[in-house]
Amino acid sequence: MKIAFQMDPIGAVDINADSTFRLAEEAQARGHELFFYGPDQLAYQEGRITAWGQDFTVQRVPGDPAVLGAAREVDLAEWDVVWLRQDPPFDMHYITSTHLLDRLKGKALVVNDPFWVRNYPEKLLVLDFPHLTPPTTIARDLATIRKFKDKHGDIILKPLYGNGGAGVFRLDANDRNLSSLHELFTGFSREPLIVQKFLPDVRNGDKRVILVDGAPVGAINRVPAKGETRSNMHVGGRPEKIGLSERDLEICAAIGPLLKEKGQVFVGIDVIGDYLTEINVTSPTGIQELERFDGINVAAQIWEAVEARAG
Repeated sequence: MKIAFQMDPIGAVDINADSTFRLAEEAQARGHELFFYGPDQLAYQEGRITAWGQDFTVQRVPGDPAVLGAAREVDLAEWDVVWLRQDPPFDMHYITSTHLLDRLKGKALVVNDPFWVRNYPEKLLVLDFPHLTPPTTIARDLATIRKFKDKHGDIILKPLYGNGGAGVFRLDANDRNLSSLHELFTGFSREPLIVQKFLPDVRNGDKRVILVDGAPVGAINRVPAKGETRSNMHVGGRPEKIGLSERDLEICAAIGPLLKEKGQVFVGIDVIGDYLTEINVTSPTGIQELERFDGINVAAQIWEAVEARAG
């Protein structure tokens, strides 16, 4: 098949951690033809959805992960699969790309389905499953957020559309910085904030569970660095081997059918203790770590699901 990847600069990927690299590597091993372009190179041109990019092959060479061909413009309707894999922030730039990719429906298979990526951002889809999540409020109004903090005492405050642990703050019962943080966030963004009750179990790790076509295939545990609340690997979290618990399977059974129905082939959910905190559908990661820990070739399972959908 002909496969196009819409992603951040391929030359900067970490060959030992990047999930998009591993997906491209597996696609290449399966004989597929690969094309790379950045989200800035996606365009609508008089009825066609086009991209300016390069054919490429991947290689496990540190600092030189891909060999790129000459730049050229392509009509994405002529490709079999388009991967939506650039990282957030989930802003209007990102949302616009999902609108454009929507127009390939019936022509190319876009993974994950951009309509539902747009409607199911990571921190909002969990609202459909309140029985699985910690107490949560989404608001821009300081009085509402303060009322939540007064009720629960120890909270996590973070941007609604952030990623990678950026801008995540823990405010315990004695903290006096809520007003200042609210002023900071609302000073540069019109977006609401999300607040959740702090879960002490995070000291034991924030589990990333990988689902392929709605079914759990494995998990890794991400343990915060000393003195940190955040466990994201972008900010020093340490990945560890871990199995799936009964609670993990219960959560996956509740959300999996919806993910499969809405074309969310590759999803990573975050579980702290017994609680679901995020459902990551934009550009989830963790498959290389899982493959190292458990020997599970998640990339192959993802491609089997994609190839079945692409017909």
